[in-house]
Amino acid sequence: MSATKLLKLGVPKGSLQDATIKLFENSGWKIQIHHRNYFPDVNDPEIQCSMCRAQEMSRYVEAGTLDVGLTGKDWILENNSDVVVVSDLVYSKCSNRPARWVLAVAGDSPYKRPEDLAGKKIATELVAFTKHYFETAGIPVEVEFSWGATEAKVVEGLVDAIVEVTETGTTIKAHGLRIISDLLQTNTRLIANKKAWEDPWKREKIQNIDMLLQGALRAEKLVGLKMNVPGGKMDAIMGLLPSLTSPTVAHLYKSDWLSVEIVVEQDIVRDLIPRLKGLGAEGIIEYALNKVV
Repeated sequence: MSATKLLKLGVPKGSLQDATIKLFENSGWKIQIHHRNYFPDVNDPEIQCSMCRAQEMSRYVEAGTLDVGLTGKDWILENNSDVVVVSDLVYSKCSNRPARWVLAVAGDSPYKRPEDLAGKKIATELVAFTKHYFETAGIPVEVEFSWGATEAKVVEGLVDAIVEVTETGTTIKAHGLRIISDLLQTNTRLIANKKAWEDPWKREKIQNIDMLLQGALRAEKLVGLKMNVPGGKMDAIMGLLPSLTSPTVAHLYKSDWLSVEIVVEQDIVRDLIPRLKGLGAEGIIEYALNKVV
């Protein structure tokens, strides 16, 4: 295979690693990680995988070391990276919701808004973005890089506030801290190197990957339902069935019954199935979906 037929893909190492590998698996690509090896195997001869921290991903994509990768909007901004943002992919290690970078202080501190921190010290991993935020707001602060355990630094009195990422705020509250402002909402993005994006073969490959990743994310909230319905009950059953499109309906062989298949949101199924059963539906089968494209 020629070098022009190889796409260099960056997979984020760390908290997003397992969720990303699972998402690719649902999309059709099985990525196999090897212990202490930064080059996983993938069941696609046109893709070469590399593991890379999300914090550094956009720099490697911008430089062309990688053609395409997944990282957060936050780290693209932090690195001021000049890359093509192909799409947003809202997923994480624990939920399908965007994460937030928040400004937090001790629960018993007098600070209630960012302006109250003028002249104070703030710890964060997102240093460049935080500096820019406060400079733009005209609030003089000292921002220092945090290597980890950022929440504890406020508790120990090492800093006056922190800028930290959270999805629910639970961990921050558990440390006795109080959020006084949301600074940035972020989610995972599929990004591409500009030169790679200009290559027709690579662009098509990236777009196909994006389409299937998006389809896998869409399918996480949906399930398929199949059932048999008495012909006389079809109108009543139809009144209960929300769907992406009209259900597929077929006559059973030498019978007045109909076979009905539909895609619905997973959250409504527990209430929907008993109601379908009450209207005479039989043989109801619920099944998971890998992709909805």
